[in-house]
Amino acid sequence: MDIGMMLNYSGGFRETAAEVGELEKAGVDIVIVPEAYSFDAVSQLGYLAAVTETIKLASGILQIYTRTPSLTAMTAAGLDFVSDGRFVLGIGASGPQVIEGFHGVPYDAPLRRTREIIDICRMVWRRDRVEYDGRSYQIPLPADRGTGLGKPLKLINHPVRDRIPIVVAALGPASVKQTAEIADAWMPMFFHPERARDVWGASLDAGLAKRADELGALDVFASPALYIGDDADAVLPLVKPQIALYVGGMGARGKNFYNDLVSQYGFEKEAALIQDLYLEGRKDEAVAAVPDELARAINLIGSPGHVKERVAAFAEAGVTTLAVTPLARTSEQRVALMSGFRALVD
Repeated sequence: MDIGMMLNYSGGFRETAAEVGELEKAGVDIVIVPEAYSFDAVSQLGYLAAVTETIKLASGILQIYTRTPSLTAMTAAGLDFVSDGRFVLGIGASGPQVIEGFHGVPYDAPLRRTREIIDICRMVWRRDRVEYDGRSYQIPLPADRGTGLGKPLKLINHPVRDRIPIVVAALGPASVKQTAEIADAWMPMFFHPERARDVWGASLDAGLAKRADELGALDVFASPALYIGDDADAVLPLVKPQIALYVGGMGARGKNFYNDLVSQYGFEKEAALIQDLYLEGRKDEAVAAVPDELARAINLIGSPGHVKERVAAFAEAGVTTLAVTPLARTSEQRVALMSGFRALVD
């Protein structure tokens, strides 16, 4: 199993870059640079490519509405070039709060857009002339919608690879089904090893049944928090604010993907309570309402023996990469924690 680390987008990037160098030495396989409504991920990934040699670098995630498909392909090819073939393209739809609220574009047809973007990216990387007549994207732009001067073009440069791995962040049944069919890897959130099959099993099976042989096996990225130590009960509360934020605050009632997921895991009453409290502004109470059972199941927090058992449970559930968020305050502590995790997984 590969191990990776989710980077923080709050700042101090030069220090983070130095830390990634130490993580590379510690045997970490991949780091993932997020892009929410923070600094862009691309500039940071390019910086990291210049100061590392072997570690894989992934976007987590580039939002499908914020760049044209051709630019997404160009950017991925450029990052793969400067990293000597170490880039992994993570894409996803994000949510209407960010897409419409921050970028000012409609949040529409995420499934169709994702499929068409993947088609176009692979066309660009093969250096085909880009001619695409989709429902969301038409390239070149039809004459009646512009000047009429557009013509099919192909990427000038020769990419390092004509098949850059594509990871899709997906939660809903239709999205997971499509991801299993067309993507190289799937990145769910709040992955519960014992209950994931109940939620996504049918969707994964349906998508894999239509999967092309040349894609190979579907990789699965999970992103638990990580803490290895005997004081797990004291550390567990640290992961609850994020769970409460997503389950309670990401969207309105009836339109919150994360709330739906936790409900499907068997925490329907708890998910409803967390959302009610969060939307009423009672955030501390929402955090307190997050069940310990849920927080433990979707994260790696406990003694070395417990964490090792949970890693085995993730692997048994199909996870191939654990891209963790280490619960440590300093760079030295994070590197030590990841080094210990590498030894434990091996």
